[in-house]
Amino acid sequence: MSTTSRYNQFTAMLAITKASLQAIFRSPSAVVFSIAFPLIFILVFGFVGGSGKISVSIAFDKKADTLNPIYQILKNTAGLKIVAKEDHLLKEDLEKGRITAVVDIQKTGKENPAYSIHLTSSEAVNPQNIQVIQSIVSAVISGLNQQQFPERRTVAVINKEVNQIPGRVYRTIDFILPGQLGFSLLSAGVFGVAFLFFNLRQQLVLKRFYATPIHRSYIVLGEAISRVIFQMLTAIVIIGVGHFAFHFTLVNGVVTFLNIMLLSFIALLLFMGFGFIVSSVAKNESTIPPFANLITLPQFLLAGTFFSIDAFPAWLQPICKVLPLTHFNNAMRNIAFEGAALTECGKELGILGIWIVIVYAVAFRTFKWE
Repeated sequence: MSTTSRYNQFTAMLAITKASLQAIFRSPSAVVFSIAFPLIFILVFGFVGGSGKISVSIAFDKKADTLNPIYQILKNTAGLKIVAKEDHLLKEDLEKGRITAVVDIQKTGKENPAYSIHLTSSEAVNPQNIQVIQSIVSAVISGLNQQQFPERRTVAVINKEVNQIPGRVYRTIDFILPGQLGFSLLSAGVFGVAFLFFNLRQQLVLKRFYATPIHRSYIVLGEAISRVIFQMLTAIVIIGVGHFAFHFTLVNGVVTFLNIMLLSFIALLLFMGFGFIVSSVAKNESTIPPFANLITLPQFLLAGTFFSIDAFPAWLQPICKVLPLTHFNNAMRNIAFEGAALTECGKELGILGIWIVIVYAVAFRTFKWE
């Protein structure tokens, strides 16, 4: 029997995986970008804590009177986002803190006041946000009174008692942690893989592998598996710190965690494809960061990593919704906070799948062994 036929490709691949994994753990930059930076942001926002985000999104009750001046002014108030959905969807948004309140405007049958205004909110909404809505409505009423009722009459009164339905508190960490996990996966996938394969090529390590009976595909698999193992361990650390230290929501416990890990694996495969492309097009080591930043920076800034893409101008939002990191962040937030199964994130998975096909088609055409 020949030496080649006795050579175990799988064992050789595991040896490469082990050696590569040891090298990653010994690399300060890998640990800093994958674990330290995301944890610093999580710690900062975790200690800020709570559901401190100011949100002024409202919906109007389906039975509300819409033929009055209060409704028209509120509908056109700058900075006040109006949400229009079916009743059951509005109730779901209230329970999850997506909107601040449902506003109901009704005629009183009297002249003074002519209308009464009632707010319905939930326990998931920050009380400070409710106060903002009450202040806006009160200011609208005061403005109308000055124009129409110079005496002590008032066009409407706002009920100070807010009807609250049960809800799950949406903390700052519930928004920030998915973005930071995406930050870690994208950084490791692009920068880590790009520098790794560029250096292996430049130092003739890949060429030396050719002198062994191991197949090329097993070389790439061994290096890739080590990166995946390290990044999955990183994801466990990030999620664990967020959950146990700052109460990051995992609605269905272990099931939610496993869904997140599978989603992270899919996203990492995609991001590693970007790394393969960068390692191939870079002419020297100093050109890797510019190429990598062209891929990573737009996603860090525009994919909902630090704040919602709803904060961007309308013309910019379609660009945000094309970025793969946007769909990872959306899917993870749906799984973690809303309890969605991975199979229920069909849109996000579909777009990530399209990106995987495109990226690896380019990677296979550009990848260089020497």
